[in-house]
Amino acid sequence: GGIFKKAAELTVLCDAEVSLIMFSSTGKLSEYVSHTATTKKIFDRYQQVSGINLWNSHYERMQEHLSKQKEVNNNLRREIRQRMGEDLDDLSVDELRGLEQNMENSLKVVRERKYHVISTQTDTCKKKIRNLQDTNASLLRQLEERDEIPHFGFVDNGGDYESALGLANNGSHLFAFRLQPNQPNLQDGGIYGSYDLRLA
Repeated sequence: GGIFKKAAELTVLCDAEVSLIMFSSTGKLSEYVSHTATTKKIFDRYQQVSGINLWNSHYERMQEHLSKQKEVNNNLRREIRQRMGEDLDDLSVDELRGLEQNMENSLKVVRERKYHVISTQTDTCKKKIRNLQDTNASLLRQLEERDEIPHFGFVDNGGDYESALGLANNGSHLFAFRLQPNQPNLQDGGIYGSYDLRLA
């Protein structure tokens, strides 16, 4: 803290532009720069006064890295053109054989991937078909069970027995019954009575 305080005092008392950069043993950065300047501005002034280019070595490394990246990019572009059947005139026999082998390996990988995708889609379709078949079989069983349940129709003495009988004869497992009193004289006035149940 004391050294940064001194740097601030120099800035105020001497009207100086001060830049202080300090790293601790753990790598922590601490810095101070006058409020009237920036670190880059002070470095630029230092280069002008001392004649030392602080960025030259860094710039050279960047240029070297850029050149390598351009070379890699050009090689990749040339390889792509060669795989497309272009730019083959300068290749030797061994290089052509190597290119052919690489393309065969690539083609093998593509075919394996294609067969895998086809197999996966086929399995998915088979599962869907089995599910539809199971659903259809379940619906058929429900329909058969429903048809096996008999349906009964009751017709009172004054009801439309012929219509019910016709429906019974045309329907599947459908039965029509007619209720007929044993004592006709109790039909009108009697509340209680016994009835015969006759199957049509």
